Amino acid sequence: MAIVYQTETHQISRPAEAQIKEMSKLYTDIIAEIVEHGQQEGCIRKDLYLGLVKRFIIGAVDEVINTWLHSGGQYDLVSMAEPLVDLIIRGIGSRIETLKMQAADQG
Repeated sequence: MAIVYQTETHQISRPAEAQIKEMSKLYTDIIAEIVEHGQQEGCIRKDLYLGLVKRFIIGAVDEVINTWLHSGGQYDLVSMAEPLVDLIIRGIGSRIETLKMQAADQG
């Protein structure tokens, strides 16, 4: 799925433009829901602009997939998920959430 999404979204001429836009909107809507929920729960910083957080997450995921593709799949893409989530949460997470993660790392 990662290969298809990456290949299709980075082509200049995209025959499946409508489907790509629909899939991209679905992804951004899901991310927005998760971020908004996290902000309401106090897990994600409320001072961050939602649009910027969405672009940050999508850009990070996109770059990890793109780098993996250009490496010829030389490493396990799935193994990048946990470090990427950790990096994202430590960046957008509330101070309390970050402290919880640090305690878990030491624990």
